[in-house]
Amino acid sequence: MDKLIIEGGQPLKGTVGISGAKNAVLPILAATLLTSGKNIISGVPRVRDVFTMIRLLSELGAKLESFEGDTIVIDTSKVNHSEAPYDLVSTMRASCLVLGPLLARLGQAKVSLPGGCAIGARPMDLHIKGLEAMGARIELVQGYIQGAAEKGLNGNRIYFDTVTVTGTANLMMAAALADGETILENAAREPEIIFLADVLGQAGAKIAGQGSDVIIIQGAAALKPIECRIFPDRIEAGTFLIAAAITGGDVEITHCVPQHLEALIHKLQEAGIHVEAGDGTLRVKGGNGFKSVNVKTQPHPGFPTDLQAQTMALMTVAEGQSIIVENVFENRFMHAAELSRMGADIVLDGHTAIVKGVAELSGAPLMATDLRASASLVLAALAAKGESVISRVYHIDRGYEGIEKKLVKLGAKIRRIK
Repeated sequence: MDKLIIEGGQPLKGTVGISGAKNAVLPILAATLLTSGKNIISGVPRVRDVFTMIRLLSELGAKLESFEGDTIVIDTSKVNHSEAPYDLVSTMRASCLVLGPLLARLGQAKVSLPGGCAIGARPMDLHIKGLEAMGARIELVQGYIQGAAEKGLNGNRIYFDTVTVTGTANLMMAAALADGETILENAAREPEIIFLADVLGQAGAKIAGQGSDVIIIQGAAALKPIECRIFPDRIEAGTFLIAAAITGGDVEITHCVPQHLEALIHKLQEAGIHVEAGDGTLRVKGGNGFKSVNVKTQPHPGFPTDLQAQTMALMTVAEGQSIIVENVFENRFMHAAELSRMGADIVLDGHTAIVKGVAELSGAPLMATDLRASASLVLAALAAKGESVISRVYHIDRGYEGIEKKLVKLGAKIRRIK
């Protein structure tokens, strides 16, 4: 497995462009199963999760015609298989997004219970309850979700007990081909959900309310092939914001959507870090120090859980004490132990981390445990004194396109070894 070797202490300077949003393209790829024809999706990042989803769609009968530059052309006219196998679904949580589309199009689905990062249970019960309310018969058999809806799905009113992004996406896609009206209450409000709703609308479904907690979907008899461009990745942009801040650098981030990062920008400014937003750009100027701030992760528009680990890395070298509360996933502090090995002062108490800033971190051998934790270790290593070696970096390849190449262009001393 690859490793990253990082020599810390270099302020990042220059300009970096942000790739397309991983968490936006994966639902769109799943949504192509609702169509029959050639789908054209541009702005696609070349990350591991995208290639995993393409392999999964191929298993189901779709054909990847081309992936040139950042544009995918995928033909879904011959989708005829309904099983999403364990060896693919176990590596990526978003694979479960094919469940709703398969039931809606083929009337049957067999999808392995999902895997991905080990950051919490992330159960499928909300997906299953919603699909059952739409008329599907669902049972769990030997680690697979098996569903049938021979007569098609029917619209219904569905309330989510807790906000779920993948659950909202899955049921919204199923509802796009269901008979009648579906109302999703306590729905997710993330930019990726709004985008999916807009794309499904362009394909022929009638969807209203996206961006609020009530989404109303009028199903269509058929959807046209999808043609869209993926918007910039807000989590990658946020990671580079923090990278500039933690190294005391001066970085301009281009091809981004500042409005998607308001919660993080507010916290960075509260910490005394200069952040300047422009039209599709952000500029971060690190100073001679910044102070600790408290963070509580929440569903959008609250502080994103996908930036919690990176923010914790930043707080390890801030002035004072910060309290970080993780409200979305129950097991998303695994990076804390690795940061502590670098000299960070972190005390965990359930869903809360108490972080006391230290004068400096020291380079160390590190082990990545999940996608965003691996990003936090890269950030800490960039700021640390000495050399760090990060193992199991395949995690970071799941969601960041060529992160070490982008960092090198900003002056970081980082290299990948096999």
